[in-house]
Amino acid sequence: MASPDNVLFLLLLPVAAAQITAGSCSGCGPLSLPLLAGLVAADAVVSLLIVAVVFVCMRPRSRPTQDGKIYINMPARG
Repeated sequence: MASPDNVLFLLLLPVAAAQITAGSCSGCGPLSLPLLAGLVAADAVVSLLIVAVVFVCMRPRSRPTQDGKIYINMPARG
């Protein structure tokens, strides 16, 4: 079942579609190849940037121990 917000959106969608007349958009043709390639490249760059930020933020941070030794099975020491 759709939430009430989605139901309202679905009910208003045909009303909004009826407001648009055919041929009212003067420059709404197919996108040129350079523009389409630029949009795809920009999307890829932004996606990689988001992945990189998430990777850097979620990386476990290792703290060096106080005396330089690695203590196994001693959670409070390292």
